[in-house]
Amino acid sequence: MPSLKEIKGRIASVNSTRKITSAMKMVASSKLHHAQVAIQNMLPYETMLEHILKSFLAAEAEPQTIFDQERPVKRVALVVFSSNSSLCGGFNANVIKLMQRTVNAYTDELGEGSVEVYPIGRKVYEKARKLGYDVHGERNALIDHPHVQECIDLAMELGTKFAEGQIDRVEILYHHFKSAGSQVLTNKQFLPVDLEAELGRDHERDLTTNVVTKKAQDYLKKNRRKKVVKEGETAPLNDNFIVEPDMNTVLSLLLPKMAHLMLYTALLDSVASEHAARMVAMQTATDNADELLRELNLQYNKGRQAAITNELLDIVGGSTNA
Repeated sequence: MPSLKEIKGRIASVNSTRKITSAMKMVASSKLHHAQVAIQNMLPYETMLEHILKSFLAAEAEPQTIFDQERPVKRVALVVFSSNSSLCGGFNANVIKLMQRTVNAYTDELGEGSVEVYPIGRKVYEKARKLGYDVHGERNALIDHPHVQECIDLAMELGTKFAEGQIDRVEILYHHFKSAGSQVLTNKQFLPVDLEAELGRDHERDLTTNVVTKKAQDYLKKNRRKKVVKEGETAPLNDNFIVEPDMNTVLSLLLPKMAHLMLYTALLDSVASEHAARMVAMQTATDNADELLRELNLQYNKGRQAAITNELLDIVGGSTNA
């Protein structure tokens, strides 16, 4: 059994650790709030752009641009998001495992050297370099300071390579932020733009939207139903509009904007998920420290009581012998 001095030292050590984990939990909570505000500020633009694209798709059958045309896949680029620091549970380990599985799957299918990795975050950058992957760029600063212009630059770089045929598919690997207690590991196709999957996805951040699905809009288009708009209401976008100069030209401008938005949204989701994961991890560590302190205090009190009892017995025994 450890001595009282050793137990007291452990109690002091656990107390110090608890103060650190509690402070880190509060910092992560504050950063999570700012990340959630950034997502909320971005959502109205996301919703309206999605609304416009759905209306265009419902108005014209299968418009084609270079960014939404499928072609044989010979080379793939992966944009992988992680954090710059640790102490956030399995956040980094999960996305790194997904990256490894994806790279291995494409390597088995397409051969060695068929995958490029664009890491965003120090943890995934270091791991990708260690595994010997074809790593392009170091964008660790984006995690600490999300900036839309850098996302646009990366999207333009990937879009240029895709248009020139250097890569045939781009995928994004990140954590989708649903709530503070739920982050979903996601692998999303970035290029070619999968309009059906992107526009048909659910809004998983409690976003209220009145935009109907493409399937419903196609049904309305075929049946030519007209919605009666009450006085004072705004009529929704429908298929009765004129597009100039033509649909493909307009889509060639809107699709890159949607690509920029997808990359920026993934960045904000990943940052918010990191802070949420760290907040949960630090809360768990704090709770474990509280439980350990309770056990150590109980053990210390028992030992102290046993020591006092032994001293009393010695005193009583000494007085009896006297």
